[in-house]
Amino acid sequence: MAKSSRIKILFHWLIPMVAFACQGSDEKGSTAEKFAYKEWQIEDFQEAYANGTLTVREVVAAYLERIESIDQSGPELKAVLQINPDAMKIADSLDRLQASGEATGALFGIPVLLKDNLDTRDAMATTAGSRALAGSHPLEDSFVAKKLRQSGAVILGKANLSEWANFRGELSSSGWSGLGGQTKNPYFLDRNPCGSSSGSAVAVSANLTVLAIGTETNGSIVCPSHANGIVGIKPTVGLISRSGVIPISDTQDTPGPMARTVKDAAIALGSLVGVDPTDEKTLASAGNYSLDYLQFLNKDGLKGKRIGWFKGPSGRHFKVDKLMEEAVAHMKREGAEIIPVERIEPPGTGTHSLQVMLYEYKEGLNRYFAALGPDAPIKNLEELIAFNNNDSVELRHYNQLYLEQAQEKGSLEEDAYQEALASLLRMSREEGMDKVLKEHDLDAIIAPTGGPAWKTDRINGDAFHLGSSSLAAHAGYPNVTLPMGFIDGLPVGISIFGTAWSEPVLLEIAYGYEQGTQIRKPPAFRE
Repeated sequence: MAKSSRIKILFHWLIPMVAFACQGSDEKGSTAEKFAYKEWQIEDFQEAYANGTLTVREVVAAYLERIESIDQSGPELKAVLQINPDAMKIADSLDRLQASGEATGALFGIPVLLKDNLDTRDAMATTAGSRALAGSHPLEDSFVAKKLRQSGAVILGKANLSEWANFRGELSSSGWSGLGGQTKNPYFLDRNPCGSSSGSAVAVSANLTVLAIGTETNGSIVCPSHANGIVGIKPTVGLISRSGVIPISDTQDTPGPMARTVKDAAIALGSLVGVDPTDEKTLASAGNYSLDYLQFLNKDGLKGKRIGWFKGPSGRHFKVDKLMEEAVAHMKREGAEIIPVERIEPPGTGTHSLQVMLYEYKEGLNRYFAALGPDAPIKNLEELIAFNNNDSVELRHYNQLYLEQAQEKGSLEEDAYQEALASLLRMSREEGMDKVLKEHDLDAIIAPTGGPAWKTDRINGDAFHLGSSSLAAHAGYPNVTLPMGFIDGLPVGISIFGTAWSEPVLLEIAYGYEQGTQIRKPPAFRE
């Protein structure tokens, strides 16, 4: 049965239970105006639950109907790949807890979508957007899914993504997957959402969910967050466990929260952290994480901060330059000292990163496939490549060069890998970010996250004009992006990044900037 048919059938039995919070097919048809929870934040829902004016069932039903009318119909954003058939059952169980006075958890009753490369042990498959993994059911929840359930969140479904987290081949179009098709940017439907956490970002921006979880190796949280006008946190690698995440690079991969406000993103971050013995990188987070990042949010968070302004992207897009200059001027008015920084990491760092990614991709994918058990539809990377070669859809728009290059790599014991890894970490950290932060006595560094979204082009692929994600990604360091302004109606974000475990100061700066500017505007789904 076709994916679209499955979704429509699923919605047909859900809709009779829905107390409709909206009607219509798109923003111009007044869907947004009639959607009761447009731009609501976590505290709005939890206050309503506590005072008895709202039930979790009502909220979940409304979001499911909105997904049907906005994502699967109307503008057809294609941000949601799968709906959780147990969503209403989960909502009812939470309402019973609320009624008995047992409601707990920082995300109690909050709808969340997971990028479809995070495992869930439930009725939903985990696919990476690939037809090769259609119907693949992991044997257990990812660490992230477990933490969300413990926090009281309602996992609404799985979000579409750039297939295999946009590390499959040349000339890819961000937001396209063999299973989900092309995700659209909700501000202008012919524009690209950036990737690879495309569906996660679009769903949050378009009010299809309150929160979403994305993953990043290099830019896959911050770029779609920037292009869709929301907040994204790419944490220090090891702050959030990668157990049960379809991998690319053990050195650079991390999940992270995506939200419409810094406050909501901070609440989500505190719900996801913790040491996980099955992910060795998290062992270093002991003593470096907080269960409550709200304590670091300060409206005067810019005052007294020494912030480096990375000038590498300057001169590539004069409209972005103008927004960046306005952001810097605002930060100065709020009491920050801004120090220009011309260069951060030595040339060639990215070459070592690519080699590390290719080696780790092969090892990580083969390990992931093996963990799916004897019924796994794909047993190893070699089988995946063969499947794509024989499939009628997968290679229609772009190739699988990176999968093939990864397959050619040897083990992680090879000198070539060990040397590339050592060079990457040395150049990105002690000769890069940490050196610049120390030399200038900086609290953080800022840069434009990217340029305005390009028109989606499945023939020529993505058209990036500029970006700054590599600096934090190569080092495995945190990066927070949030709205900086609009260019001809398209959102543009500012990135704030720093050394390992510096999430508290980055959030303080981000919150101070957000509260002083209030830039976000919800999308209107323009043609």
